[in-house]
Amino acid sequence: MSDSSARELAAFTLASEPGNERQALALVADALSQSGLSPTQLEKLKTAVAEATMNAIEHGNHDQADVLVEVTVVEQDGVVVVAITDRGGAIGDLEPPAEPNLEDKLAGLQTPRGWGLFLIRHMVDAVDEVRDGDRHTVRLTVHPSTPPAITRSH
Repeated sequence: MSDSSARELAAFTLASEPGNERQALALVADALSQSGLSPTQLEKLKTAVAEATMNAIEHGNHDQADVLVEVTVVEQDGVVVVAITDRGGAIGDLEPPAEPNLEDKLAGLQTPRGWGLFLIRHMVDAVDEVRDGDRHTVRLTVHPSTPPAITRSH
């Protein structure tokens, strides 16, 4: 979103401490209070932001309070992008984890963890991951709902 019509609605950092995902979702929701997102879209985005922030805190920054999670909220042509950046870029790969399977998890064939990315992908229109050195960024994109056309019969 490098186009000049992009507007940064919020930019903030959070200490990598469990529970700070609640602050992230509240700040993102506040930044988007006047956006074109429907209430349902906003609720889903808040869930995705909380999950992605928890992942950044726990997996990217390893709960090190002095290593900050960076969050930006940008809107361009009504499309909202929330970027969540941690310092875990040099860790692991970008291959998506196996799709969670409830029966396999209950049978002990899959770890009980691993629902976060699955949930995130189903809450927003697009999820992109970018690694740049030690920086790992998850971008959550939501396109505004198009309200149905109002037709009148006479």
